[in-house]
This record gives sequence, C-alpha cells and structure tokens, in this order.
Amino acid sequence: MKVPIDVENDEVREDVEEVVEPDLQEDELTPEEEAAMVEAAKRAGAEAAEADMAAQAERAQNDLQEQLNAAIKESEAAKKEAADATDRLLRLQADWDNYRRRTAQERIAERERAAEKLVTNLLPVLDDMERASDHATKTAEGDEKIIQFVDGVMAVHAKMLDILGKEGVEVIDPAGEPFDPLVHQAVGREENAEAYDETVAQVYQKGYRMGGKVIRSAMVTVTYGGPKRPAEPTEAEAE
Repeated sequence: MKVPIDVENDEVREDVEEVVEPDLQEDELTPEEEAAMVEAAKRAGAEAAEADMAAQAERAQNDLQEQLNAAIKESEAAKKEAADATDRLLRLQADWDNYRRRTAQERIAERERAAEKLVTNLLPVLDDMERASDHATKTAEGDEKIIQFVDGVMAVHAKMLDILGKEGVEVIDPAGEPFDPLVHQAVGREENAEAYDETVAQVYQKGYRMGGKVIRSAMVTVTYGGPKRPAEPTEAEAE
C-alpha cells in the first residue's frame, strides 16, 4: 500500500517514490515499515524545504548585495557631484574676488591718474607764482605795496602746497644735495672745487613727487671739479 504524502517539490516527490515504491512488494505493510516510510518522507521533505530556504536566502542576499552596491555607487556619484559643485563654487568665488580686487585697483589707479593730471596742470601756476614773487622782491626796492603783494602771492602759494601735500604731493628742492639722475634733470654744470663733485648747485625749477612717484624732475645745475663724495656707510657699518 502506498502512503499519500503531500509534497509540493517534484524532486522530493520523486525521492519519496524512490524510497517507498521499491519496497512495496505486498499490499500490506507492517507498522514498523509504515513508520519508517513516513519518517523517510519527513526527512526528504525537511531536506527539500531546507534546500529551498537556503536558495531563497541566497537569492535574497544577492539581491540585497546588488542593492547595496547600487546604493554605494549612487552615494559615490553624489559625493563626486557635490565635490565638483564645491570646486566650481570655490573657483567662482576666487574669480569674483580677483575681479573685485582688479576693478578696485583700476578705480584707484584711475583716480590717481586723474589727480596726477590735475596736479601736473597746476605746477606751472606754482612756477609762475614763484617767479613773479622772486622778480617782485628783487625790484621792490622797499616799496611796501609790492612787498605786501608778494606776501599775499606767497601766502596763496603756501596754501596750494598745503592742499597738494594732503594729497601726497611733495616738493623736490635739492639744492646742496647729491645729484640723482632718477629725480633731477641736469641743465648745466658749474665748476666748484670746494663742493663735492656732482652736487646740485642751483635749482632752476623745482620738482614734484606724488605718492612716491616723481611726476616732474627738478631742473638743476651740477658741480664738477671738487673732491669725490665719500661713500655712505651701509646699514651694517652704521650699526
């Protein structure tokens, strides 16, 4: 007699039939044989169920691993995109800072050029005031009105220099100083054995410096024929 066993798995069913059918030579089985067959069927079903569960667990593990790998790739892509965006932002900020500094420097340079042009245009006026005062002083011969006029002109001259000085303008009046071709323009030479060689003797026209830049060199005469000027001590020698 065959024992009905409810087994869904075809492989288990075949195993059960292989275990049960060959031993069925007679219609009747002893209780021991029937119990053995049931036990064998249970073992086969348990093994099949265990194998099926293992397969399902493996598939689930593979699916989870694939999902994890995909999530890791997405996370890495997001991190790279965020890093690229941060890098672009930093470059844009640096470009903006450079642009602001450049435009600020250009505006400052433009104002300086405009101020320098204005001062340069005023210098001939200062020269005329100085020449007029010198001439009036030499020809005044004690005339109080002329002297007062000269004093008034020089007062205006002093106010103009004071205003220019607040804008960083300095007068270059190098009489008695060593000749410096970067600051002075030699227009003549004077022989003088008592003065150091290449000393500024007379200043025909004062020079001006603005913000450390010479905007007009002083026109001077330079001595020759005297002793050489001793070399200035270096900082180490001065200490």
